[in-house]
Amino acid sequence: MTYSETLNWLFSQLPMYQRIGQAAYRKDLHNIKRLAGYLDHPEDKFKSIHVGGTNGKGSCSHMLASVFQEAGYKVGLYTSPHLKDFRERIRINGQMIGKEKVVDFVAQHKSFFERHKLSFFEMTVGLAFQVFAEENVDIAIVEVGMGGRLDATNIIHPELSVITNIGFDHMQFLGDTRPKIAREKAGIIKSQTPVVIGEIHTETRTVFEEVAKKLSSPIYFAEEDNHQLNECDLKGLYQIKNQKTVLQSLKVLRDRNWRISDENVKNGLAKVVQNTGLKGRWQKINEDPLCLADTAHNLEGLTYVGMQLDTMTYNDLHLVMGFVNDKDVVAMIDLLPQNANYYFSAPDIPRAMPVEKLKDTLNGIDIKALYFSSLQEAFSQAKLQAKPKDLIFVGGSIFTVAELLPDEE
Repeated sequence: MTYSETLNWLFSQLPMYQRIGQAAYRKDLHNIKRLAGYLDHPEDKFKSIHVGGTNGKGSCSHMLASVFQEAGYKVGLYTSPHLKDFRERIRINGQMIGKEKVVDFVAQHKSFFERHKLSFFEMTVGLAFQVFAEENVDIAIVEVGMGGRLDATNIIHPELSVITNIGFDHMQFLGDTRPKIAREKAGIIKSQTPVVIGEIHTETRTVFEEVAKKLSSPIYFAEEDNHQLNECDLKGLYQIKNQKTVLQSLKVLRDRNWRISDENVKNGLAKVVQNTGLKGRWQKINEDPLCLADTAHNLEGLTYVGMQLDTMTYNDLHLVMGFVNDKDVVAMIDLLPQNANYYFSAPDIPRAMPVEKLKDTLNGIDIKALYFSSLQEAFSQAKLQAKPKDLIFVGGSIFTVAELLPDEE
């Protein structure tokens, strides 16, 4: 198969949670363990850092990768989902893996995948771990897909586990209270392995402390340390908490004899986008009028977006928004400026909230709203209406941002 045919097979024939939702969710690690055994356990052939949490795990993973690159290490980075190119999920020193690696991996193991009905995510994790082992990376930063305890990435034995925060997302899988969600995410804490907790909630702290004590794992709370923040190219108020989590993690890793200087930290945080290729975090996608895009897609994330927008100077605000169908869109819109101009549509994925349902859901909400059959049409209308000193914001879903980000030249 060609690269394009390989991707079509991956996307269309096997369940992919980000696209179809609940039907793709695995309730145990049986399949990924079977795949790891079949591949001769690549996860045991490289050192790793495991990063989970409700929000910020992608940003923290990229920050860590950038710092390690500045320190001269060969760094693997596994994140999900991708925005424009599947290979964004698997990088070595910031470079996406070659298309031939994807094609060869699927071609070589396709019959095994089909025989055991492996999910899209399980196959992608297997590919990442195989590549990291073959490339002899010094360290791999591995982002949890969803949850922790039952996530396919949770077969690694990391140098450090990181849990950024606990918020209300994916509650149909992880539980409907913060302590329940925290217990699922605490599943990445490993025996006698340090864990950093990024954000403290009284109701979740006891959960993490209990699990860490049971496993004899040193636990560190990033908010309790007085971290000296660095200049970072990832903009957005929420990145302050992410940077504190990263700085605490690096402090722990230095104590475990990882060679990382203050200069490495400074340069790594200043060049996250350049070093890792991260997209969609308060990213500028148009200059005149200014247009920003951010992948925040739940209540905690949109809270920070609303706060950030309140700090900015502009004449009129235009919000181009689309959502997936399991979100509380009324609560999300309530976090954003109510005097803005809203342009709603649906991302082009099966899991999207249809625009008609969105219109019905928001009926009676006192906002200036227009509805469109496509995100491109909504975005075009926003750009047409916006004046030079206005601001356009694109968000609501990772897939909304992915659809409207410009293609790389």
